[in-house]
Amino acid sequence: MAINLVTKFQPYTDEQFSTESKKALITNQDLAWTGAHTIKVYKVTTSQMNDYGRNGPAQGNWSRYGAVSALGATTEEFTLKKDRSFTFAIDKLDTDETAAQLQAATALARQNREVVIPEVDAYVYGVMCEKAGHKPEAKALSATNIYGEILAASQALDDAEVPETGRVLVVTPAVYALLKKSKDITMETDIGNDLRLKGVISNLDGMSVQKIPANRLPKGFGFMVAHPCATVAPVKLEDYTVHENPPGISGSLVEGRIVYDAFVLDNKVEAIYYQAQPYTEPTPPAEEGGKA
Repeated sequence: MAINLVTKFQPYTDEQFSTESKKALITNQDLAWTGAHTIKVYKVTTSQMNDYGRNGPAQGNWSRYGAVSALGATTEEFTLKKDRSFTFAIDKLDTDETAAQLQAATALARQNREVVIPEVDAYVYGVMCEKAGHKPEAKALSATNIYGEILAASQALDDAEVPETGRVLVVTPAVYALLKKSKDITMETDIGNDLRLKGVISNLDGMSVQKIPANRLPKGFGFMVAHPCATVAPVKLEDYTVHENPPGISGSLVEGRIVYDAFVLDNKVEAIYYQAQPYTEPTPPAEEGGKA
């Protein structure tokens, strides 16, 4: 005798894992695009030092202070390039017949958490790695060489006179594992809750250590040491709207738009050190029948 078993759906959604944005720790909002899509900032030069002519000006000069030089004042221009959007509709019956698991408010939060934030983060980290003022040759990192490479990064920033306080060491989970395995490294893990909320998991040589998922970083990412003064990461517009029963739809229409970008200032590129690792694209799986 055949028996039809009952299938029951629970009012529960199997959400994907996702990570909140942590880029605020390594970027700044020092520049404002209010009322403009493009802004310009000045770069002003300085004057060289001279030997003061105590007994009179040097030949050819009228001033005992030396030849009078003119300061240069050039500009660098920043135009917002990323104007991104999304939209989706949820039918009223779909909300009712999925035990309210498919509804506009939760779907919008999911879209922001799983799509918008990862895209913005990946873009910002990509710009920082591309514009880094220090980019040594790609090198395979291991538990034995990782500390020496990080010390080289710190030295490069020291020599460039980058502020020592506020530096952040960005690593992937795999590289963080190398830090934990290194016999030369002792990390301070007594971190305040405010820093933990920003993604800081430990402190190494005065730098906050931030662990970022590898899928939000460039391929072959090793580590990056950065000071937040170098990168401006504006979000000029972030607009999310839920329209209830708009013309042509029985239900909800969700629309979102975000205008953002990231810029590394010319005079601060040396505040970013990016160490890449050799990367090879994975071989695609063989097709059925033995064909590659």
